[in-house]
Amino acid sequence: MPLEKTVNHQNLLLSPQGAEVVLGNIESQELVTPIAPSPTTMFGPRGACLLSETGQLWVTDTGHHRLLGWRNLPHQDSQPADWVIGQPDFYHEGQNAKGKPGRTTVSVPTGICACGAGLAVADAWNHRVLIWHNLPTDNNVPADLVLGQANFTDNEPNRGTQQASAQTMHWPYGIFYHQGRLFVTDTGNRRVLIWQQLPTENGQPADLVLGQPDMISRNENGGGSPTAASMRWCHDIAFWGDNLVVADAGNNRVMIWQGMPTENNAPCAVVLGQKSFDCVEMNQGIYFPNAGSLSMPYGVGVAGDWLVVADTANSRLLGWRKPESVLSLQGVMAEALVGQINFQSKGENRNFGLPTRESLNWCYGVKICGQTAVIADSGNNRILLWRLN
Repeated sequence: MPLEKTVNHQNLLLSPQGAEVVLGNIESQELVTPIAPSPTTMFGPRGACLLSETGQLWVTDTGHHRLLGWRNLPHQDSQPADWVIGQPDFYHEGQNAKGKPGRTTVSVPTGICACGAGLAVADAWNHRVLIWHNLPTDNNVPADLVLGQANFTDNEPNRGTQQASAQTMHWPYGIFYHQGRLFVTDTGNRRVLIWQQLPTENGQPADLVLGQPDMISRNENGGGSPTAASMRWCHDIAFWGDNLVVADAGNNRVMIWQGMPTENNAPCAVVLGQKSFDCVEMNQGIYFPNAGSLSMPYGVGVAGDWLVVADTANSRLLGWRKPESVLSLQGVMAEALVGQINFQSKGENRNFGLPTRESLNWCYGVKICGQTAVIADSGNNRILLWRLN
């Protein structure tokens, strides 16, 4: 293994000037714990998506149990949101707006993505996915479709049963839409659900499952030792070219399939972060990370040829450049680093300092649109808009 240099590698991937825009907690403030909701504040945001290079931008303000929307790509720090969904106004918080679930409420919203002409959100603690057929352009626009539940008012995990099914969910944290297919990381059921076409009915069953041998099983790692097919805490999804990518945070790895899986429980072709399919320890069993290890990677995104992984517990982003064949990736070290001064560092905000435009603290999500990386820097209660280099 080549020796790793102690240098800042972030200029390989993102601008060395740091984030261009900081939404939420701006730099040099002290770290904050629960923070009052407003149009400019967030509490532990875990997901975000930029719909085009000029906007809209949508953020899951997870700790405040709401979605925040910007009509256009923000260009100023702490720019206030234009819209809120999930609360009566910008100054209230609480699961399901401290009431019952409905078409405009959320509880621990996490994943968010463009979905056809509209928007989709993984409403994790309501054990459902909400879909808007068109992009919301006002406060509290009601969702058009719900998956995981039979209606908009129910919110029990797996609809109150001990087993999973093709129609139910338990803590769905991630969502992704790609070439007509909808993907959901049904995290509490330790599986990924796939709809081959965008669903048209409430509670519509999924067509395909990964991570479990069938639609009713829900044991972590399929009830046995880790394999190329099993999952422990799947959290996010991306496509890297034609290859499906799933962040399996509980196994401290990223799973990559060669192409699009076509059968239930199809094994992945390669994993990043571990030396083999049966290894699952944080940072490969060593306290400090290296360029090839991961600790609870929650997020994945794609920037051209680069796969970007939010290596959450190491408070950094890692970048791998796409090879001719993904099969050659097993055991390969990351080439790009963001958020730490070298590949062996893992402290929040670069050795437990205050947040800066270049630092990260438990980054949960990363998505790239055009030349902008949108990073959910959850531990710093903020979203970073960071230009690609």
